[in-house]
Amino acid sequence: MIFEARQTTVAFATLGCKVNQYDTATMETFLTAQGCRVVPFDDGADVYVVNTCTVTDRADADSRRMARRARRRNPDARVVLTGCYAQTSGEEASRVDGVDYVVGIGRLPDILRTVRGDVTSDEGRVFVHDVRKDTEVRTLGAEVFSGQTRAFLKVQEGCDLFCTFCIVPFSRGKSRSVEPRRVLGEMERLAAAGFREVVLTGVHLGGYGRDLSPRLDLGDLVEMIAERSPVERVRLSSIDPPEMTQRLLRLVAGSDVLCPHFHMPVQAVSDPVLKRMRRQYDVAELREVLAEIAEALPGCGLGTDVIAGFPGESEGDFEVGAALLEEMPFTYFHVFPYSKRRGTTAAKASDALPRETVLERARRLREIGERKRIEFHQRHVGDEVSVLIEHKRDPDSGLLVGYDPAYLRVLVEGGDERMNRIVRARVVERVGDRLRAELVR
Repeated sequence: MIFEARQTTVAFATLGCKVNQYDTATMETFLTAQGCRVVPFDDGADVYVVNTCTVTDRADADSRRMARRARRRNPDARVVLTGCYAQTSGEEASRVDGVDYVVGIGRLPDILRTVRGDVTSDEGRVFVHDVRKDTEVRTLGAEVFSGQTRAFLKVQEGCDLFCTFCIVPFSRGKSRSVEPRRVLGEMERLAAAGFREVVLTGVHLGGYGRDLSPRLDLGDLVEMIAERSPVERVRLSSIDPPEMTQRLLRLVAGSDVLCPHFHMPVQAVSDPVLKRMRRQYDVAELREVLAEIAEALPGCGLGTDVIAGFPGESEGDFEVGAALLEEMPFTYFHVFPYSKRRGTTAAKASDALPRETVLERARRLREIGERKRIEFHQRHVGDEVSVLIEHKRDPDSGLLVGYDPAYLRVLVEGGDERMNRIVRARVVERVGDRLRAELVR
């Protein structure tokens, strides 16, 4: 039976990063426009699309597991794998039990054909090209972000850094940017769709504009957006320390649109480990950047990613890094125990640490991060904050829930009419990983 597009129900599962979330939203928007109906993953569907991650070998396994789960949900459905695992390991992915088709990065027409079943037997089951040859961003136009008041907008794709632990330059291709006029056009569409906040995202966001002619940088784009943003809030996703420029900090500090919140993935705070990772900075440069942030934006939310137990990390390296992280002005951590990724330089290292050592170091770093998160929350008790209320309530308390510009999660009382609105509220207490606030009338 050949499905007509209007008859086809499609369910998505997304693994991995915000860029993957954006790509899923792009596929949902595209397929909906072609007459498909998107349904929750746990509902019955004609087609399941799994947008995979490949950042570690474990992520590959999770991607395969999700494909098998989709097959169990409906043995008669089609199962399509796309995303980074599909891109880097297409033939391997096609051998996963229950997978019908594998579609690489940025191939929306092939997603549509596999969803509809419009693929002839002589075409095969794997549709992947050499993404390193791509010179433009192929997936744009997302308008569907289920249940969210903020939208992601991918302004940059790919990466040229080749950190030793990372496969992303091979799965996503070289760095390429979306022209400013297209970015602003996408923001206009998202504003018209009712979104109040847009998160600018990219695989290497700080690399924005280097491939454009004339050459630009992230500060140029952010300045254009600050001057003419059609949405009330714009938030930046991950930015590496060397790209956190004084100009960027001045723009955020002087804008009512740009949120004082950064996620700066340092990965390690030890020069020997940073060198092994092939990161583009050292601890001295990191400390200088952090001092500039603290001076320009003393109340900003500042998160980071840290890899625990990288191959060759000595006990001294770890202790020095942990002590520095304790004193640095980060407000939350994402801690990742090192996990090998085939095809990376780090995976070939002969001095990998015992798994129990890796996990213990991750536990200690999480304890530091939790203390810093609690301290940051506690500092805001008594403050008046602006909160963008989400479309769903907090499941535990039943209260309205939203985020303030510094990315503090805030609970407030009120009716559903306040959803997708920015309200003023005064923080009265910390409740777990949230703040409870009372509306300012």
